[in-house]
Amino acid sequence: MRYFITGTAGFIGFHLARRLLEEGHDVAGFDGMTPYYSLRLKEARNAALVQFPSFHAIMGMLEDAALLKAAISAFKPDVIVHLAAQAGVRYSLENPKAYLDSNLVGSWNILEAAREVGVGHLMLASTSSVYGANPGIPFHETDKADEPLTFYAATKKSMELMAHSYSHLHKIPTTTFRFFTVYGPWGRPDMALFKFVKAMTEGDEIEIYGEGKMSRDFTYIDDLVQSIIDLSRVVPSEENRVPDLDTLSHQAPFRLVNIGGGQPVGLLDFIETIELEMKMPARRKMLPMQKGDVPRTFASPDLLVALTGRKPETSLTQGVAAFLEWYRQHQQDIG
Repeated sequence: MRYFITGTAGFIGFHLARRLLEEGHDVAGFDGMTPYYSLRLKEARNAALVQFPSFHAIMGMLEDAALLKAAISAFKPDVIVHLAAQAGVRYSLENPKAYLDSNLVGSWNILEAAREVGVGHLMLASTSSVYGANPGIPFHETDKADEPLTFYAATKKSMELMAHSYSHLHKIPTTTFRFFTVYGPWGRPDMALFKFVKAMTEGDEIEIYGEGKMSRDFTYIDDLVQSIIDLSRVVPSEENRVPDLDTLSHQAPFRLVNIGGGQPVGLLDFIETIELEMKMPARRKMLPMQKGDVPRTFASPDLLVALTGRKPETSLTQGVAAFLEWYRQHQQDIG
């Protein structure tokens, strides 16, 4: 199959593209190489992908509608996977316009290109942040998600709504998935695991927000990639509606799916796992909850299991160990 993926120099896009290339698919990767974090890390990911003859690298910004449409039209993908975005909850407090440009304007350009070019399946990355401080656990896709606590979450929820309207108006089969705290090798430097390991390696304190009372439903990157690939083969239609669980719209071939294992871990337990794997204690600096943070995330994986037959299962110990092995081998790529 032919996959057009935005954000292939990013953490998740890189892993998805590499897995698909290894399986023999043709992949076009569209990325703007923005300097939100180390360009050396992004360039190292891209360098690994261009070793595959069936990888087609396209440099450009999502905001460049003409370039994006031309790239998709020339490649003629069976599936578009839109992963590129301005990520990071806390950075959205500092630079909200970056989120407006990328997550709203850029995503609208993807929708327009999908409408004009036509595609068998459009897949869009959203986030568990849309649930806000939802008091009910676990988080189900059918739960109310209308009270985002950050502008980042607001842009992702808005993208979901725009995508539903395009799916209805133009009959674009669309799957939107909500990620839950993805981690693993080649991860972003602003993510907790990366920050903690780097600080501990360099003998610095780790900053623990919310005084360690938060919990997260961690999803290992290989599990996430498998779920995306599985879902790419389940094109939303009445033929695969799941009774009682499904978010499949009655007005459009549009579906929302959580990608998470449904096994939240306390922040202090997460840190203890890192300490055990690194065989060293962390110097801890306890800090209050940051603006926009939520106390917990907790995915219901029931719909994902019903659609694909599996859910993320990699243990935190296995995932942290894999990240540490990568980190030790690739410190020169971190920059």
